[in-house]
Amino acid sequence: MLHANGTRHFLPAHCYVDTDFVCLDRIDAMMNAFTTNRVEAATMLHCSAIRVFVLTLLLGPVSFVFAQDADSPFTITTKRGGDQVKVEVETEKKCFVVRSSTGIGRAIIERNGTNWPKTVLVRLHLKGLENFRVSNGEDCLVAAVSHQDGKASLWMDGEETSLLDSQHPYWMKIRVVENEESPGQPNPSKDGWFQMQLPKALLEDDPKSIELKWIDFYR
Repeated sequence: MLHANGTRHFLPAHCYVDTDFVCLDRIDAMMNAFTTNRVEAATMLHCSAIRVFVLTLLLGPVSFVFAQDADSPFTITTKRGGDQVKVEVETEKKCFVVRSSTGIGRAIIERNGTNWPKTVLVRLHLKGLENFRVSNGEDCLVAAVSHQDGKASLWMDGEETSLLDSQHPYWMKIRVVENEESPGQPNPSKDGWFQMQLPKALLEDDPKSIELKWIDFYR
C-alpha cells in the first residue's frame, strides 16, 4: 500500500484479497439466482399450460358425441360434458330427454335411419325455460315460458313481434310436468320438466339433423 509520504507499506498475507475468487463467487451467486428463477418460470409456465388445458376441456369448443352402437337410430352431439341427451323409444314415438348441469346448452341430433319418427317429443329437465330453439337447418322455432305464470310464447327466429297461434303449422304445445307432490306450478320443481311435441312441419322433409338450444334463466 503506497502512503502519501511515498513510503510503501505491505499488508500481511492474510489481509490480501483475491479479487478473482470474489468475482467468481459473485458470478456463481448470479448464476444460481438465474437458475432458480428459470426453474420457477418453467414451473409457472407448466402450471399455466395445465390450467389452459383444463379450461379448454370445460369451456372450449369441445364436442361430446353419444351413440350407443352402430345400429343406434340417432347420433347425438352436445357441446358440454355436463349435458346429456338420452332417447326413450316407444312405438312410432321417440322422446329425447335432456339434462343440463349448467342449464344452458346445445345438442345436435342426427338421424341414422331413413325417416324421422311420426312423433318426436323433447323433455327438458330444467327449472326454467327463458329460451328454447329447435332448428331443422332452414327454419328455427323459438319458444319461451314465463317464470311468473307459466305461459308459453312461440315465434319464428327473427320474428319476435309475430307470435304464433295454435293454427300455425309450427305451433308447439309446451307442458310443465310435475311430480305428484307439487302439481300446477308455473315452473318445474326439482323433479319436474318441460315437455313438448315437435311440430310435424319441422320434420316433414326429413332433415338429416335437428339442433336444440336451451337456456333456463338468463344470467
